Amino acid sequence: MRDRGIRHPQVLNAMERVPRHEFVEPSYRDQAYEDHPLPINAGQTVSQPYIVALMLEILQLEPSARVLEIGTGSGYQTAILAEICAHVYSIERHPQLAFEAQEILSRLGYTNVTLRVGDGGEGWAEYAPFDAVVVSAAAKQIPAPLFDQLREGGRMIIPVGSHEAQELQLVRKREGTPLITLLDGCRFVPLISSAA
Repeated sequence: MRDRGIRHPQVLNAMERVPRHEFVEPSYRDQAYEDHPLPINAGQTVSQPYIVALMLEILQLEPSARVLEIGTGSGYQTAILAEICAHVYSIERHPQLAFEAQEILSRLGYTNVTLRVGDGGEGWAEYAPFDAVVVSAAAKQIPAPLFDQLREGGRMIIPVGSHEAQELQLVRKREGTPLITLLDGCRFVPLISSAA
């Protein structure tokens, strides 16, 4: 990660501490520390480490941050967030993935994660507002509930676009309106949501 330009010390430290091999299928464990995505259950993937690091570095998360994560997946990024932030609220659409991620996160001792099965695009209003929102699936547009649940001054990182062409966007909430910065091209699984 350092060789690819990641500099945020908390992100680097968290990536060193989280055992990625715990979050991948046994048949892929020999590739767990290579810099590419790996398949998991339900037709999903565990994200490429560089993309995880880049997204979290861009957010510049504080240790006191309360973060909403959309797309728990294997729980790998959830664990990294839990190393950096005060609390992570994570939503996963697939019950099987949510169950497996919860099991791994609990076994590894993460107590600052609250996880549920649901429509990620709707967010989690019960615990809003959030300091940051991390979306791990590509939306055709920014889901309004996620932006609404950001605190004033909060930040969201989200891939936006079609299956063929996506780009990461940093969305800041300024005086109740979105200030959008376009970042790198990317490729994520689509966000399936009534709000997206």
